[in-house]
Amino acid sequence: MLFGGYEVPLSLLRQELIQLEEEGYIVSQAIKDKVAAYDCEKDAWNDELELIYKELENLPRQSDFKYVEPDELDEIRALRPAERGKAVTDFDHEALLDKMHGAYTGRFVGCALGQVVEGWPMDKIKDYLQKVDNYPLHDFISRKAVPPEEDKNYAPATHASWKENICCMGPDDDVSYTLIGLHVMERCGRDFSWVDVAEAWNRCLPYDAICTAETQAILNFNMRSRRYFRKHCSVVTPQFTRRFNNPYREWIGAQIRADGWAYCAAGNPELAAEYAYRDASWTHVKNGIYGEMFFAAMIAASFAERNLDRLIDIALGEIPENCRLAEGIRRAQKWCRELPDFTAFVRKLDETYPTMSAVHTINNAMICIMALYYGEMNPDRSIAISVMAGKDTDCNGATVGSIVGAIAGYKNFGGTLAAQLNDRVRPDVFGFRDTSMRELAERTLKVWQS
Repeated sequence: MLFGGYEVPLSLLRQELIQLEEEGYIVSQAIKDKVAAYDCEKDAWNDELELIYKELENLPRQSDFKYVEPDELDEIRALRPAERGKAVTDFDHEALLDKMHGAYTGRFVGCALGQVVEGWPMDKIKDYLQKVDNYPLHDFISRKAVPPEEDKNYAPATHASWKENICCMGPDDDVSYTLIGLHVMERCGRDFSWVDVAEAWNRCLPYDAICTAETQAILNFNMRSRRYFRKHCSVVTPQFTRRFNNPYREWIGAQIRADGWAYCAAGNPELAAEYAYRDASWTHVKNGIYGEMFFAAMIAASFAERNLDRLIDIALGEIPENCRLAEGIRRAQKWCRELPDFTAFVRKLDETYPTMSAVHTINNAMICIMALYYGEMNPDRSIAISVMAGKDTDCNGATVGSIVGAIAGYKNFGGTLAAQLNDRVRPDVFGFRDTSMRELAERTLKVWQS
């Protein structure tokens, strides 16, 4: 029986072929040709597609695939570098509250700044920003240069993050998952499970607010469980939910969910990475999981550490040393030392990963590292560079914002962007309909103290 989800079955299958090759499997040209021959509309739900999935079950692996990328936490930890960051617990609570306030502020500033150009390539962003006298990017983006004949191709005029409308942080999945992390910690405590996370999505998130890997995973979860007593259902497993019909399993969806767990584990990168693992392991595999673990560790460490290279080392200490993400992060560090600016970096990135999705974990993680380097950890500047670089602009702006916000704190955030959000958040998450960033920080501190 065919299942859709975020896309129709034929689209999911086509993406699956790409994903398998990225994981090192050999997909024959005969299979590729067979899939390519199907008509996008007429064959979108063709029952024959199931037979092709059967052909994909035992593909050979490339003999030169050099990476070791497990999905289970104990195996991941066994492959980490020998040296890792240590937990810091000696915080002044008022100072920590300010840092948490700064982290939330940075995340929401970055998300709002990048929302209206999400998915655009770097050159298109530059061209548009020049038309509205906002390049280099230094303010929220105006809609005044949208061509009337292309109006439908842009975010609607009512979107909360256009310069003409900005007054708060509006709805976005990058906001939703941060709040879900806080919600789960408040409701379930530090021993929460992946099932608690899935239940929170069912309880708090509109289905249409969930995308790509998350869409497929929550469908899988609900297909294999009862309406009640899901914790006692042995049929639903993370091994099933993260893989079945889910070709997006190494995309950025888990990486954007790191922040809430990191804030609740401020100063403790290993614990933050463990929380992130529990959150990611039922929706993603391999580098999809590692992306969330890496940035959870990095954000948690940012509450106690300011040096970027040290932060990167701490975060790399929580993922397998020989994985594609770790390789990409090390490349990003090298390129930042060699290349003159972020535009040269992005061009190098696109040359190196020409077929990678614009919403993949690895290339967007590298953009985040790059933005922190060239932005010199300045909140407004680092966030702006992450957005000008293109690809998943709101996700990257939010992740970079978390890090620089945790380091600077709210009082020293500076710049001109944060004030325009008026410390308000109005998300599409049940239980968080209209709140302040300060209140979120206060609630998070209580969790951290518990």
